[in-house]
Amino acid sequence: MPTADLVLTGAHIRTLDPDRPHATALAARDGVITAVGSDADVRDWCGPGTEVIDLAGATLVPGLVDSHSHPVWGLEMATGLDLSAVRDLDALRTALRGAERTGGWIVAWGLDHNAFGGRAVDRALIEDVLDGAPAFIHLYDGHSALVSGAALRAAGIEGSREFVQRSTIVCDPDGRPTGHLIEHAAMDLVQAVLPRPSFAERRDRLVELLSGMAATGLTGAHVMDMGGGDVPELLAAVEAAGDLPLRLRLAPWCMPGVGADGIEEIIALQSRAGRLWRVGGAKFFMDGTVEGGTAWLEHADCHGQGTDAFWPDPEAYADAVRRLHAAGVRTATHAIGDAAVRHVLDTVASLGAGGRLAHRIEHIETVPDDTVPRFAELGVIASMQPPHTAYTRADHSDEWSKRLGDARAARAWRMRNLRDAGAYVALGSDWPIAHYDVREVLATARSPRGAASHGPGLTGLMALEGCTTHAAVAAGEAGVAGRVAPGCRADLTAFGLDPVVAGADEVAAAPVFLTVVGGRVAHRGV
Repeated sequence: MPTADLVLTGAHIRTLDPDRPHATALAARDGVITAVGSDADVRDWCGPGTEVIDLAGATLVPGLVDSHSHPVWGLEMATGLDLSAVRDLDALRTALRGAERTGGWIVAWGLDHNAFGGRAVDRALIEDVLDGAPAFIHLYDGHSALVSGAALRAAGIEGSREFVQRSTIVCDPDGRPTGHLIEHAAMDLVQAVLPRPSFAERRDRLVELLSGMAATGLTGAHVMDMGGGDVPELLAAVEAAGDLPLRLRLAPWCMPGVGADGIEEIIALQSRAGRLWRVGGAKFFMDGTVEGGTAWLEHADCHGQGTDAFWPDPEAYADAVRRLHAAGVRTATHAIGDAAVRHVLDTVASLGAGGRLAHRIEHIETVPDDTVPRFAELGVIASMQPPHTAYTRADHSDEWSKRLGDARAARAWRMRNLRDAGAYVALGSDWPIAHYDVREVLATARSPRGAASHGPGLTGLMALEGCTTHAAVAAGEAGVAGRVAPGCRADLTAFGLDPVVAGADEVAAAPVFLTVVGGRVAHRGV
């Protein structure tokens, strides 16, 4: 009988395997679980080279997965001054006044739209504290930025422009760029002239970031971008020196204007893989954000915005999805507004029965009652990020709620409604839009904040399933992931408490005893 590489004993195992819901021990060999049962059941798997760890009563669950994250692209966004704690304009000005320069630039990220106190986002609010330096400030949503006059000049931006996708260089009535850039195409103009870290710096930062993620209990992430054309080389460089701390599944972007060659390129990328990473799927944008006025809504927001799709021709989006589906490529579509969500559901419906459980919608921040049951009916996975609820307020005084109005704000983040309707709901953080700590994802799924706090949260078991079994379905990996069972990957998370029965606040601060990725210990708690 072969021996195991790793044996875990003395645990309270929530297997999420209906054939054997509970166990106390397991064995793993070559990155795969080979036995699950009692301590006695795995004794024969122990040999001279087996690492045996007694978990002393800790709760072991299938490895937790962040179903929506940006660890590669996000490294560049989360660069420079962290403004996530800034709550008002005075605090913003103070932070920028003392900011360090990177290559002569002030680069910052994580700024909450609410910090402007209802004012229009305009460089005039900050120019006098920058001492003439070019500045690029990413707002928290990742879809907009505030840049200074010097930054506009460095990028050669003197007025508005036309883009293939919905994107805007905001200008005042006199045609003067305000410094507010909305959506990727507009931001890319300035990002192209920003100081860029070296390949080695990005590699080292990626390992540090993924190690931090593993320390919270994460064993994997669905990466909703490729983060630049050299990402396969970046990941290969990390694996040349050792193992990735997390298992990564990447979905390259498919943007408006893509032609047949672009579709074929995305299909060809599906073959790229390493030991713990692979390209699997494609990411679309059906709209932008509520706060930026680019969420696609069935009725305009309070500023008269939000009635356009990110794809100027929504049918071109549907055609691209159909072509990828025919090639066996799974898709994930960013859709925040009710009109965007409806169009994606209609597109999947056009695929017929073969579209079931092969496509997913990301975010789903507000939808009407008639939309909720369609997820289960069509087999569309709902991928949602509970920590986003913290950017809103229960009294609807935040920018997200004010834009939508009370009726639509009352339909915020309907995770429990979707679960109760029978839909698969995969959970994530959307780092760096929110912190990557998966314990916070579990906690806020059970106790949503802000505008979503008036609705029901998930149960402890539902939240755990959102980062395990439902995440596996979202990736098309239900046969090999999301459960503690023989034949499944040895991706495992051990907590100092039971995340199903402990209170949400306790789960948010739960001790992480062990994180195992592919049968290898990626994090060992004290």
